[in-house]
Amino acid sequence: MFRDRPDAGRQLAAKLQHYADRPDVLVLALPRGGVPVAYEVARALHAPLDIFLVRKLGLPGHEELAMGALATGGVRVLNEDVVRTLRIPTREIDAVAAREQRELERREHLYRDDRAAPEVRGRTVILVDDGLATGSTMRAAVAALRRAGPARIIVAVPVGAPQTCAEFTEEADEVVCAQTPEPFYAVGLWYQDFSQTTDQEVRDLLAQAATQRVPVAQG
Repeated sequence: MFRDRPDAGRQLAAKLQHYADRPDVLVLALPRGGVPVAYEVARALHAPLDIFLVRKLGLPGHEELAMGALATGGVRVLNEDVVRTLRIPTREIDAVAAREQRELERREHLYRDDRAAPEVRGRTVILVDDGLATGSTMRAAVAALRRAGPARIIVAVPVGAPQTCAEFTEEADEVVCAQTPEPFYAVGLWYQDFSQTTDQEVRDLLAQAATQRVPVAQG
């Protein structure tokens, strides 16, 4: 369906053209995989690009299974069904969360060089990732952003599980899932190249975005 993340970003941008050239629009990417996608979206919409950090809380020994997620601002979102069904003790969740908090802070420093996060109050924020499977990471991002007071939150992904995309209509002001294949299975199946995005690629894309467009004034 998509050659790679930049190709997915260009296809997603075509679905978001009604947000082009609007001074209130801010594109926020979920690192790392969401950044190459969001870079193309921001470029097509002539909008500023930044990142919003979220870390999955993986079940120890089965890290691919998300117990929940952690986002910038200390917001923790738990998958209550998983926690309850597997009877995961609070101390285990806290231990994983503490480790992921350290990694979140490391990446924040690495990607931003201690540059302040952008002001989102009153803005229209387009939150971009490379796909939606369970949606736990994106839910944490939406919950954290709500606390910052944006005017609107648009969840935008190139591909997503149909049920997950439908569920986000209750949480975001608008949901744009460019493709919702059924059966879905996994995000990576819909990319010819789904190789891992590196920290350096994130830094490079953010630097390129900053030079291509003068960011909208903050505050």
